[in-house]
Amino acid sequence: MNSRFCRWLIVSALIITASGARAQQSAPPASDQKSIITDEQLAASGNALAQLHLGFLYYKGQGVPQDYTQAAVWWRRAAEQGDAVAQLSLGLLYDGGIGVPQDDSQAALWYRKAADQGNAPAMTRIGNLYREGQGVPQDFAEAAIWYRKAAEQGNAPAMTMIGNLYREGQGVSQDLTQAAIWYRKAADLGDADAQIHLGWLYKQGQGVPQDYAQATLWYRKAADQGNVDAQSELGWLYEHGQGVPQDYTQAVFWYRKVAYQGDVDAQSHLGLLYEKGRGVPRDFAEAYFWLDLAAAGQKDDSNSKEVAKERDEAASHLTPADLSREQELARKWYEERKAKTQ
Repeated sequence: MNSRFCRWLIVSALIITASGARAQQSAPPASDQKSIITDEQLAASGNALAQLHLGFLYYKGQGVPQDYTQAAVWWRRAAEQGDAVAQLSLGLLYDGGIGVPQDDSQAALWYRKAADQGNAPAMTRIGNLYREGQGVPQDFAEAAIWYRKAAEQGNAPAMTMIGNLYREGQGVSQDLTQAAIWYRKAADLGDADAQIHLGWLYKQGQGVPQDYAQATLWYRKAADQGNVDAQSELGWLYEHGQGVPQDYTQAVFWYRKVAYQGDVDAQSHLGLLYEKGRGVPRDFAEAYFWLDLAAAGQKDDSNSKEVAKERDEAASHLTPADLSREQELARKWYEERKAKTQ
């Protein structure tokens, strides 16, 4: 998926979470045109909460035409009055280049203003910028400081990021036990990223005793939230009978979820299960389809060659007409998927 598009999606979700809840706490329904007019009047007169709410309405297109530029205008007015949520929201717009030119320095500026007022999500975002060196000099130790401040307020994403720093030894001494502790804190709060990281540590036996049952438990929690990596890991555990009874049908179920989202490893595993008739009736046409997609998407040449070898084995069992049909289906699927992510 295009990295800019991914960033836009993530930032959009954060904006809705950050600004929507507070803006609507004391606001009437967005569909009430009289209330919108009242909001506009209050916002124009300088009421910061009305400005925040009006920005949210423009961002979501609720009761007014969707207009990210207008959202930025009203959030800036509220932010300049010191509203921390508006400052965070404006920072997010600059972070994602939504309604304003993408500008990491401006994102950092507004995140910092909100963070200095104790806004935990803003603390996490400024920590991210220090970790990546975007808009500020890269400084893992400074990132760790901001993550800890946010974590002290119960911010689960910040706890996950502290776990990442301990796992990688960035800004802190590498300590997989500490990584597991912080992942567990965030995982217990429902953070899917922490859950999959914790599952991986249990699977590998790093920082915690190796325990496939625990790995399965945490992968499942993340998978149930739609985490693609966790769904793929669950497929692997069911395929190999680690932490759960071996169950090819369940392996197919989880691999298929991920394969349709474009994950080449899941496509490869799914194709092989069709080729061997495990968990599904043997189907060389279906095997070819998934293996062809996997081969096309592989970035590693050695992996691509291995997948292509299996794909060609499946092809040897197809008639020329069947092979041509599956090639065309795979081509169309790949092109449609590519177009959606650009």
